[in-house]
Amino acid sequence: MIPGKDTNVGKSEAPKEKYGTFALFDIEHFLRRLLKNWYWFAFMFLIGYAISWVYSKYYAQNVYASDLSLSISNNTSSYFSPNQSINFIWGQGGNQDGVYLKKMLFSRSHNEYLVKELNLFVNYSTKGLIKSTYLDKDDSPVFLDVDKKHLQQVNYPITLRPKGNGTYEVVLPEEGQSTGLYSYATESFHNINTYNRPANKIIKVNEWYNSPNLRFRLIQNPVTPSIKLDNIIVNLATVNQSVNDIVSTIAVNFDKEINTIMIINKKGYNLNSTVNFLNKSVAELQKKRLEDKNTVNKNTTAYLQGSLNGIRKKLDSAALVLNYLKTSEKLYNIKDRDEKSLEKIKDLEAKKADIVSKITSLNTIKSTLQSQNFDKMIATNAAGFEDGFFSASVSELKALYTKRSELAQIYKPASEPMKEVNRLINEAKTGSFNSLKNYYTKYYDEINKIDRQVSDANSDLTSYPEKERKYLDAERGYNMIEATYNSLLNRQNEAQMNVATNQSDISVIDPAKNIGQPPVSPNIKMAKAAIIGGMLFLPILFILIGEVLDNKIRNIKELLSVTKIPLLGVIGNNSSENMLTVLEQPKSSVSEAFRGIRANMRFLMNNEDEKGKVILITSSVGGEGKTYISINLASVLGLSDKKTILLGMDLRKPKIFGDFKIDNKYGISNYLTGEVNIDQIINHTKIPNLDVATSGPIPPNPSELLMSQRNVKFLQELKEKYDFIIIDSPPVGLVADSYELMKYSDANIYVVRHEYTEKYMMKLITEKYQNSEIEHLGLIYNDYNTKQGYGYGYGYGYGYGYGYFDEDKNYKEPLLIRIRNKMQRMFNKK
Repeated sequence: MIPGKDTNVGKSEAPKEKYGTFALFDIEHFLRRLLKNWYWFAFMFLIGYAISWVYSKYYAQNVYASDLSLSISNNTSSYFSPNQSINFIWGQGGNQDGVYLKKMLFSRSHNEYLVKELNLFVNYSTKGLIKSTYLDKDDSPVFLDVDKKHLQQVNYPITLRPKGNGTYEVVLPEEGQSTGLYSYATESFHNINTYNRPANKIIKVNEWYNSPNLRFRLIQNPVTPSIKLDNIIVNLATVNQSVNDIVSTIAVNFDKEINTIMIINKKGYNLNSTVNFLNKSVAELQKKRLEDKNTVNKNTTAYLQGSLNGIRKKLDSAALVLNYLKTSEKLYNIKDRDEKSLEKIKDLEAKKADIVSKITSLNTIKSTLQSQNFDKMIATNAAGFEDGFFSASVSELKALYTKRSELAQIYKPASEPMKEVNRLINEAKTGSFNSLKNYYTKYYDEINKIDRQVSDANSDLTSYPEKERKYLDAERGYNMIEATYNSLLNRQNEAQMNVATNQSDISVIDPAKNIGQPPVSPNIKMAKAAIIGGMLFLPILFILIGEVLDNKIRNIKELLSVTKIPLLGVIGNNSSENMLTVLEQPKSSVSEAFRGIRANMRFLMNNEDEKGKVILITSSVGGEGKTYISINLASVLGLSDKKTILLGMDLRKPKIFGDFKIDNKYGISNYLTGEVNIDQIINHTKIPNLDVATSGPIPPNPSELLMSQRNVKFLQELKEKYDFIIIDSPPVGLVADSYELMKYSDANIYVVRHEYTEKYMMKLITEKYQNSEIEHLGLIYNDYNTKQGYGYGYGYGYGYGYGYFDEDKNYKEPLLIRIRNKMQRMFNKK
């Protein structure tokens, strides 16, 4: 049975609209193309590896990171380290001290101080042939000391070239000098008149360099750097730019097990810079926290001392009155005293006195807050409470007032930034005063409660005579003042103790160190893999695009499954320029393939008719090997003792005569027009049973001639003389002549050329076959490269390498086939 020859049932199995429709993407052919183009992958791998090596060596800027861990204690009384309800402001719970400290580490005021203190707005680097490397300040042999009173140009590279003996050549860029200069004193920009580029100049250490856009001097590094530099490039930045750069490289996390332990991370292009910054940042934070706490405690001590002095005078006055009553009125020994009621009143009034003193301290805090005199703020425990929310709001308010002062130098009062900071100030003030209001309400409620209890106790003393009640009132007044005095004295002792024993609530556990940490980014291995992978992906992409855009037929399996037309055979590539392969190379695999087609043709024809069989050969377009198939099929039939004639009926493009060396002066076109008789156009060949009738001169009306009754009679006459009539007909994709000739043929062969025939060209012939408009149709797959394998399970062409065909003497197995065969031999060993 012919491969792909299905029964009639097969025609109705698939929907008609799908006939002739090929898949957009052929995965099998795509994989074959990938293997075939392996050398491109090897080449792109080398290119990718070279690019990745150059990138990692000369262009990748390493980013380093260092860590510092510290512990935070909770024994603070400062407004600048709240410990209770700070989560209400920043929306976080847990370790409120740590959260606030984290905010301080990211604050502008803290980082701005560090930028100015450490001159972090001066950035050092050095440049090799290709790559620039960032330096720590200590890596430079000299430091650049900026005159902050002079206007400076920022983001303008200053190159220092050592010239020996403590001298350096200052080289400025050829272009880029600006008239907009920055003032480090006011942190603002100012415009100056235009000026020419300053010339290069050699200066000594400690010598001032002066130009319209720069003024600085070089200071010798007291420590000799271990690396000798050919150049030092210095870039100045604004304070704000430096602060933003620093904040963006800081990360703060808390230990998962102990939330009072904080881990601070700093990234940068130089490891020493990150280490120095972290240690300095935390040291400054410790110092500032301690100063803040001492300031508050000292303010509290001074405030309490002043209060004690005033209460002491009142206490002395009350004591004099009490002594006078005792001695003059002889009331020190009152009979039948209700000691229980008096003791209760004494305790209640002592509590009231303590609350009154707290309210007094609360008034002081409130007035200090209203006057914005934060440096005079006293501790909240002087007013008998510790409220993290209030402390945080005061700290926030202080920072906002400072921020408003800064913005006032740049923006107008009605500007949006000023409106926003004023809004934030009002919110913070509202929060602060609401907190105080809550304590006022609490204290006054307690006083009212005490007053009611005292009133109840006083009802038991109404039986005393007037003199004795007078004495008891004086005694109660003295006790109340004494209780107030003792309360203030206790709080003063506590504040003095805090001053004497005060220490920072930040303890460094592990300081930042340079222990040779590798860079944290970029990930060189990942970058190399990405570069090499990207380069390897390029040929895949190009092949994939080519595969998607390619509309050529390359897969026999797909061709048969789409068309449902039986396959007669597969013809390999003809390496010879001569088209007479069967005659010239009878032992070749191609010749054997034609013999297989000769055998398979019987399945297409109705063998009941013993007259000559007409076999029409066509294709989609020219160049698919239609004529080549016609010549060799006719040759193989003639060699099999079958009387055969080959007709060149492609009247528009005659070809056959050249290969058989026949004169094309007279041919079928002449016969059909009646110019010559049939014997004049039939030419004999060196094959006894093979005759050829060439096309003849190209006529002006080839279609009319081929469809004429004379041509029909011509074929009928040839059928009486020959066993097989092979018609080399016109391509059906260009003209319809072949469809008309198929009415008189016994078998129709459609030639498909490997990697040449377009897929869409098969749609018309497939539809006609499936609609039974064409019968007895078979395919020949031409010009297939046998080294690729047919991709179909039938043995046409046999393959090379078995010593059977002429080509085998020059055949060399492909590398993949050799590897496969070697592995099979290894695993098949017993």
